[in-house]
Amino acid sequence: MRKEKPSKVVIYTDGASLGNPGRAGIGVIIYSSDKSLIKKVGKFVGTATNNVAEYLALIYGLQEALGLKAKEVECFLDSELLVRQLKGVYKVRNSKLLLFYNQVRHLQGLFKRADFHHIGRGKNSQADKLAKEAAKRG
Repeated sequence: MRKEKPSKVVIYTDGASLGNPGRAGIGVIIYSSDKSLIKKVGKFVGTATNNVAEYLALIYGLQEALGLKAKEVECFLDSELLVRQLKGVYKVRNSKLLLFYNQVRHLQGLFKRADFHHIGRGKNSQADKLAKEAAKRG
């Protein structure tokens, strides 16, 4: 794992809920821009819906990137809902999700650049595995 502080990081996040709402976990994988692994995290986050778990995973990843003193982040999520909400395609109608959305927006503003991309589940299998394992452990 890398020790130096990268200026740009690439983050893959996923959230999982067993029951929706149910036992929930997050998976976060952070790479440097040259694809070197910086950190892998799977954490149990309590009882939550899948969408809440997805937001919590992204928030955790962004906070970790700030701790690494990254200036730019490129985030990859398999949640089409979150990415469309963050890109302004969908409005955030759920008041609970709005709290998490606003937290992401706040964190986003702390970076020189923050981009969010939707990817298929197959391209996010490692973060998915971490999130599901964490939900089962909790």
